[in-house]
Amino acid sequence: MINFFKGTATAMVTPFKNGEVNYEAFGKMIEYQIANGTDMLVVLGTTGEPPTMTEQEKVDLMRYTVKMCAGRVKITFGCGSNSTAHAVEMAKLGQELGADGLLAVTPYYNKCTQKGIVEYYKTICAATNIPVIAYNVPARTGVNILPPTAEQLAGIPNMAGIKEACGNMEQICETMRRIRGKMDLYSGDDNLNLPILAIGGAGLISVVSNIAPKECKQVYDLVAAGDLKKANETEDKLLPLIDACFTEVNPIPVKYGCNVIGLEAGIPRPPLTELEPEHKKIMDGCIAALGLKKV
Repeated sequence: MINFFKGTATAMVTPFKNGEVNYEAFGKMIEYQIANGTDMLVVLGTTGEPPTMTEQEKVDLMRYTVKMCAGRVKITFGCGSNSTAHAVEMAKLGQELGADGLLAVTPYYNKCTQKGIVEYYKTICAATNIPVIAYNVPARTGVNILPPTAEQLAGIPNMAGIKEACGNMEQICETMRRIRGKMDLYSGDDNLNLPILAIGGAGLISVVSNIAPKECKQVYDLVAAGDLKKANETEDKLLPLIDACFTEVNPIPVKYGCNVIGLEAGIPRPPLTELEPEHKKIMDGCIAALGLKKV
């Protein structure tokens, strides 16, 4: 299926304070995204640190998101797992709690075959009737959705797209060629936002837009309008911040960046750690250079 979502989505951080989810801060983050034109919120994706959260915390965060958004923006919940049965359970729960769509990362650690990837997504999609986006991030999972496999996924009725973060633009171009008109392609790597949009990507699922949602949306809008010159100029200004957001493993840097602009993300849960001082200086400089104000 195509056209579930076009534009910019933010892979939301989960703010923590005193060992618990900071709902007041999360509500402020939601309002910041909506006010700056973000089209969809992705909650409990990698950036949200779900591996360190309890099942009850996840349920409570999903309920809170639906209540706070109140239909003003699309919501997609992360449901992927290295257990297909658990992924199905979370997918059903996400749909029941009011998600517009689901994001399912490939099975990690188990390192299944390409056939296993297809069966995994078929099973998740068969258990739900809302759009499902596959998430390809082999650097984290050890599994890569190859272009012929993506083409097979595009034949699943409620498979809405693939979030690509494989880092290989040649592969991404071939995937786009095979799925064009059947399933949408989304950038899952902020460094590749512009080229993925340029080959027909339907949108961005961005980490950096936690900090700079307005600027990320501008890049999308300019490409959609055919103004690649201005899109490149905007992306050039964003690239130092993008690089700063990945000086350490995500979401360590972006949570610090959120703190700088007043969004009170706190620090990641262990085993992730607080951003190193030298990287804090880089982030501070990038935020200042973009002229981002405190929220």
